[in-house]
Amino acid sequence: MAILRKFWFLAFLLILPLPAFAQNSNDCGAAFAAQAAAAAHSSANKSAATHGLDLADLDRSVSPCQNFFEFADGGWVKSHPIPPAYSSWGTFNYLLDHNQDILHQILDQAAADRQAPAGSNQQKIGDYYASCMNEAEINREGIAPLEPEFKRIAAISSRQELEAEVARLQSMGVDVLFRFGSTQDYKNSTLEIAMAAQGGLGLPDRDFYLASDNRSQTVRTAYVKHVANMFKLMGDDDATASQEAQTVMNIETDMAKASMSRVAMRDPESRYHKMDIAAFQSITPDFSWKEYLEDVGYPRVSEVNVAQPDFFKALNSQLTSVPMADWKTYLRWHLIDAAAPALSDKFVNEDFDFSGKVMTGAKELQPRWKRCVQSADRQLGEALGQKYVQRAFTPQDKAAALKMVHNLVNALHDDIETLPWMSPATRAQALDKLSHIMLKVGYPDHWRSYAAFHVTRGPYVENYLHGREFQFHYEMNKIGKPVDRSEWGMTPPTVNAYYNPSINEIVFPAGILQWPFFDAKADDALNYGGIGAVIGHEMTHGFDDEGRKFDAEGNLRDWWTAEDAKNFEARAKCVQDQFDSYEVQPGVHENGKLVLGESIADLGGLTIAYKAFKKTPEGRSSTKIQGFTPDQRFFLAWARTWADNMRPQAELLRVKTDPHPLDRFRSFAAPSNMEGFAKAFDCQPGDPMVRPPDKVCKIW
Repeated sequence: MAILRKFWFLAFLLILPLPAFAQNSNDCGAAFAAQAAAAAHSSANKSAATHGLDLADLDRSVSPCQNFFEFADGGWVKSHPIPPAYSSWGTFNYLLDHNQDILHQILDQAAADRQAPAGSNQQKIGDYYASCMNEAEINREGIAPLEPEFKRIAAISSRQELEAEVARLQSMGVDVLFRFGSTQDYKNSTLEIAMAAQGGLGLPDRDFYLASDNRSQTVRTAYVKHVANMFKLMGDDDATASQEAQTVMNIETDMAKASMSRVAMRDPESRYHKMDIAAFQSITPDFSWKEYLEDVGYPRVSEVNVAQPDFFKALNSQLTSVPMADWKTYLRWHLIDAAAPALSDKFVNEDFDFSGKVMTGAKELQPRWKRCVQSADRQLGEALGQKYVQRAFTPQDKAAALKMVHNLVNALHDDIETLPWMSPATRAQALDKLSHIMLKVGYPDHWRSYAAFHVTRGPYVENYLHGREFQFHYEMNKIGKPVDRSEWGMTPPTVNAYYNPSINEIVFPAGILQWPFFDAKADDALNYGGIGAVIGHEMTHGFDDEGRKFDAEGNLRDWWTAEDAKNFEARAKCVQDQFDSYEVQPGVHENGKLVLGESIADLGGLTIAYKAFKKTPEGRSSTKIQGFTPDQRFFLAWARTWADNMRPQAELLRVKTDPHPLDRFRSFAAPSNMEGFAKAFDCQPGDPMVRPPDKVCKIW
């Protein structure tokens, strides 16, 4: 899913993470997983598939006790090859495709409406989409709309001017040097504070610069070539472009060396270093924070959470050692890199050749209309989302979804009350936290205003960068203010869900509350095995290896007894070891530490969903539907969630950057720990889908 750089809080999601500030941007990692789906299925096919399992998805030549992914999804995998424009194709893509069709209709109608009142949401989404679709004009303009910015960079002659340009580019959403914005105070969850964190890299993760494996070396070589090609497209000769590309690589490699790894950042305490501006200035004496804050328009900021102090110390050294000409090269690169998707075909194609083909294995660009729909959703998501929910999410749907959420909350409450390894003191705190979880279903109660976002039918790149600038100031304007707990971090059409520990909330956009995950008319087994497990997944994030460190109010506070924490960590280590054992490709395994939180949430979510399902009339019956018992249908619905084909390049990118395991592992990892699964399919000790007693992972 294309994840938006919207909220810089620590967030836990079903599929891929928001590019949370604390997570060091998952923009690239998210882009390949939630790329909108190809038009492989018509709307008619979607309707025909509603309310039941598609038995053609199964591969009955495989025993469910031997390989549940192959049994449940083998037929689907064989009949759904990856379309050329995508790095992966799965169940989520199926729904994304459906949602995009709806958004496409909305945007086409808005673009055709030339009578929409100026400044209205209808005018903004219509003009934004129209400017994006005006390919002929985009190609005529080339990089002309960016020339004033390139001239500003070329004119830099002092450290002060360099800092001013860094501030200007960051306000346009260009990731240079570091990242700066707002976040909830981890230890005072009622307040928004400033946050500064590592950033400034062109590759999606520090390890691509530092690792010695073949894939990382291949990516580095291709990246340098790509940067050189972009400089050549801007008019530089071959020799100059080659030298400039190496300059960029050298600067970014030094930044990568000072950056924290994704595994290290999983500890929220390691990212919390609140200090006043004077203390921050002492870390970076050669960068003026007073002038930076004035340049971005927020001079009254008085304190900041410096997520990675060591990164800023190293950056200060770079500021004094890297020649000014090299910094200007670096800034030029990041500006063109950020703007490339909104420029003429030659820039779009070169950007795709690296970001798409090299990094994810995609073969061709998505159609322009899909790219424009995605862009409009990113930039004007709640304006567009209001119209989406009117068409795709009824009040009856919301009521049914809320009922399921409450049933899952009750099931988790009952489970916590009876956990044998949790003491009464910790149990009381856990139940208090559960009772305070905020439930958000479908869409916000209050819609975001886009009054400050100026949109025209002029150059698309201007709208594109204005949107990023709008978002930057939207976030910065929060600093020093009370936290708005009604705010959403995803747009309504998004096919995803998340838990935010700083607010202690679970959020389910209307986009995922659709078939095949949820249908108010479907039987309970399919709904509880589908969206029910999603709901359980997000709830148990509040008690996973990171979420458990935040209390009921969203403050970073240790509320566990020492013995209970030890018990939890032992159980979590079992899950880590389980995923460490999964081989992605020859010699490449899942990183159990990186995927621990999501894997704990999968195990907890499926366990709690199963317990809630067993309380329903269907869950207590043995009546077969389509030849399967209710319990079998429950687990088949879970596995259907993770039906997926993925290109090898995308797998290697995921395993290095994504805290979510590969989908095929998610389909069977949690069930293999559950007695209910073994009983449902009559699996016996020794079967691959029955973990040995000493390796069964059980937390909830």
